[in-house]
Amino acid sequence: MSVIGAPLDRTDGALKVTGRARYAADHPLPGLLHAVLVTSTVASGEIAAMDTTAAERMPGVRKVMTPFNAPRLPEGGKAGANSPPAGRVLNLLQDAAVHYNNQPVAVVVADTLEQARDAAAHIVIRYRTQTPELDFAAARSRAYKPEQALGEPADTVRGDMSADAAAMVRIDATYSTPFECHNPMEPHATVAAWQGDMLTLYDATQYVSGVRKTVAKTLGVPPSHVRVVCPFVGGGFGCKGSVWSHVVLAAMAARETRRPVKLVLERPQMFGPVGGRPRTEQRVVLGAQIDGTLTVMRHEVMACTSFIEDWLEPCALVTRMLYAVPNQQTSHRLLKLNIGTPTFMRAPGEASGSFALECALDELADKLGMDPVALRLRNHADADPGKGLPFSSKSLRECYRDAAERFGWARRNPAPRSMRADGRLVGMGMATTTYPANRSSASAMARILPDGTALVQSGSQDLGTGTFTVMTQVAADALGLPPDKVRFELGDTDFPEAPVSGGSQSVASVAPAVQAAATAARRAW
Repeated sequence: MSVIGAPLDRTDGALKVTGRARYAADHPLPGLLHAVLVTSTVASGEIAAMDTTAAERMPGVRKVMTPFNAPRLPEGGKAGANSPPAGRVLNLLQDAAVHYNNQPVAVVVADTLEQARDAAAHIVIRYRTQTPELDFAAARSRAYKPEQALGEPADTVRGDMSADAAAMVRIDATYSTPFECHNPMEPHATVAAWQGDMLTLYDATQYVSGVRKTVAKTLGVPPSHVRVVCPFVGGGFGCKGSVWSHVVLAAMAARETRRPVKLVLERPQMFGPVGGRPRTEQRVVLGAQIDGTLTVMRHEVMACTSFIEDWLEPCALVTRMLYAVPNQQTSHRLLKLNIGTPTFMRAPGEASGSFALECALDELADKLGMDPVALRLRNHADADPGKGLPFSSKSLRECYRDAAERFGWARRNPAPRSMRADGRLVGMGMATTTYPANRSSASAMARILPDGTALVQSGSQDLGTGTFTVMTQVAADALGLPPDKVRFELGDTDFPEAPVSGGSQSVASVAPAVQAAATAARRAW
């Protein structure tokens, strides 16, 4: 029997539509306290003084944690940093420095959320301010070369770039993309509870194992003493792939109060402390022959990062492999601004980089008087021109042709504002995009129970993309059981380890492990 690909209601659907699906902030624990972040109102400087007297005297307040009384952490709170995607440089009240607006500067813990909010509003902070660096253009002169671009060299050159001068048709254009912030339906949230020296975190995350390792390193405890639970994620899109300050701050507050603590970011706090797509400025130079054959290509990327951590939007990676061009140069540069550290967001690099490259190709097609599809077909890469390796498979030519036929591309009038339908302007465009087929190591457990049902577990995550259902299908197929006889569980570091649910890799990584475990269980049954 085969259930893979067959219609199947989502296995988690009933829980979600009846409100029984528990997200991070929904876990009820006895004695639960509520925490509220206090964030900076300046972008650069340091806290000169903080008056918490009124807040500490307010009803229900259990703790006001500030840079002046917070517990000291190993390596100043940076022991778990510099290991993306999970490990980042955090703001954990270890010093009084302020590096960006909305930076966490205090945590108020109280019996109720309303009491914590009220007390937080009564904290008086005096800053010793500095002039912040917020002007992208002004910071260009201090741009620098990063160490790498997502594991690849920051800069590349192939061929002879002097061919630029001999190009018969040339495009030299600069494109910019704005800073963009995530705001999924479920904000970042963490519930932290200690039992002796054992910490349990109910966290909104795309990577339970990453949270476990990073929090353990940051707090200086063994990973075996940290359990992370996340059965449901209300949207991630990259922002929940890393551990952010509020996660560790919740754990610190719970340890200080000796009570479980819930910390949920308010909507305004989703801007700054939990990353976003950085602003970029990209110069693209294209040179071509009259027939549209590309002879030279440059892609120069400038992106912003924070003063506390380097994070690069690797825009030029797509340019290195997308088209067959003999002479090419790509570069990445970073400039520091007083912002929160950027992060992964919906195809980091590919989305921003292909936008600039494809716009430039459209401008070249216009200058050549050439059909944009024909231009891309003429420069189709049969092998990866950057690495000189063959593609395992590639159907891009067929994709262009089939899409053009289905979309009615032949009826397109390329002149601006030339096409109308029902009195309205109609535009037709096309572009090429690419994304890597990522895959990481993963593990799973399968057990056939005495009643003939099966239990399968893996420490993966479901961002709402259907991981519960997909893995149930894969397991049922391998076990030879109907899907309603298989229970698949995820989102717990007590389960076998799986990779981050990012980079479109969960199915490609976890499904083979589930299939192997289920097949082994069936053979042993």
